Amino acid sequence: MIDHFTRRLFADHKGIEGERDWSDSPTERRWIRLAACAVFVLIAFVPIAYFKGLDADVIVKTSLFLFILFFLLGSGVWVGLALIGVAYFGVTGFTSRPAGDAMITTIWTSSSSWTLTALPLFIWMGEVLFRSRLSEDMFRGLAPWMARLPGGLLHTNVVGCTIFAAVSGSSAATLTTVGKMSIPELRKRNYPEFMTIGTLAGSATLGLMIPPSLTLIVYGVTINESITKLFIAGIIPGLVLALMFMGYVAAWHYLRPDQRPEPEPHMPLREKLWNSRFLVPVVVLIMSVIGSMYTGVATPTEAAAIGVIGAMVLALIQGSLNWQSFTESLMGATATSAMIAMILMGAAFLSLSMGFTGLPRALAEWIASMHLSVFVLIGALTIFYIVIGLFLDGISSVVLTMAVIEPMVNIPAFQELGFSMIWFGIFVVVVVEMAQITPPIGFNLFVLQGMTRHPMSYIAKTALPMFLIMVLMVGVLVAWPQLATWLPETAPKVPSR
Repeated sequence: MIDHFTRRLFADHKGIEGERDWSDSPTERRWIRLAACAVFVLIAFVPIAYFKGLDADVIVKTSLFLFILFFLLGSGVWVGLALIGVAYFGVTGFTSRPAGDAMITTIWTSSSSWTLTALPLFIWMGEVLFRSRLSEDMFRGLAPWMARLPGGLLHTNVVGCTIFAAVSGSSAATLTTVGKMSIPELRKRNYPEFMTIGTLAGSATLGLMIPPSLTLIVYGVTINESITKLFIAGIIPGLVLALMFMGYVAAWHYLRPDQRPEPEPHMPLREKLWNSRFLVPVVVLIMSVIGSMYTGVATPTEAAAIGVIGAMVLALIQGSLNWQSFTESLMGATATSAMIAMILMGAAFLSLSMGFTGLPRALAEWIASMHLSVFVLIGALTIFYIVIGLFLDGISSVVLTMAVIEPMVNIPAFQELGFSMIWFGIFVVVVVEMAQITPPIGFNLFVLQGMTRHPMSYIAKTALPMFLIMVLMVGVLVAWPQLATWLPETAPKVPSR
């Protein structure tokens, strides 16, 4: 309904005959969603502020503060610079403290965290493997085992994304690496395009959940939580979500027999085992990185260093490591790390600025006065993050909201039910994963559009079943929080950082 309304709005406003695909103008689409989000925030904040008795001057300044924030985000300004600029305005308007001194102190404190050193190393590991022949090797190793399952080679999308997620930490890198091999192969075997694209869109989001997840690193740095525990907590939920995706593929197999391709020729067990040799290097790399953290042998930073060395050795063995690929991977990791670091610095300064506005305190007091149950609050937060995901990417969603959300959930009532901040990190990542496949900002949809040349509306439809599975996964996490908390609690020795 929203997309239909948006298409009509564009058609009427621009004088275009009929409707057009809303993917034709991503800039317009981004602006109208961000404008709607800004209006939503202002409508929500003003009654809360008035109810809590804030001065009219404070309400006006805070409303202007929020409007400028979303204006800059909608204008295409780099997120980190937008956050720093708005925070500077907030400090200047709400306190007599020199904004320049506050900015320098906050940015230095947030960027000098030892935990952040793991971030560029994990990104570099993913960049090296992205430029290797890992996708070809994974398909050759997985295809013989997946071919006889209900759903056939569609399972290679799910399992392949699960494996690559464990060495990349990035949804986009996972999607591109697995998709560049599986899409041509599945097309050649006449698998339905709808299922091929849909399973790729959903499964690639596992890059945000399964360690080494970049989003979990950002979450841990933002709330000062153990990165190792967050990584370990993401293993079981990530595998459960992958199994749910595979269950969807199997259900399609039985419910739509008319769409099944011809079965793959039978392959002897000996040949399957021989083809599995292609999976050995990446499995060893995964066990080295995750296993070293779980056993307490290495911190996340040390495990990331192990991963980078292992990735280079793997690429060297494959013959894909040369000076060009080395420099490209290094520059790619540097650019991505700098972007994320700027967002984190801007978010830290924005959190300080928001504290002066009184918004976090007013919102927390308003929520407390409603006496909501824990489960109602979790449901409200789920909807909140889904809505935020319509406008912002996952990392931006985390850093922008934690200053306000953490005081609401880091309370005894949550912890008594098993909902620790470790659990909440996994919960947030699952909901943020939905943003990767949700129009209009869903980055995975844009990647798939570039790879398949299908209209954005078609790709969004293919991802809808995976989105619903993720909603179901939120319910599973709420019903069984031990899925996220059991493994970190039973780890033999988990370094704090």
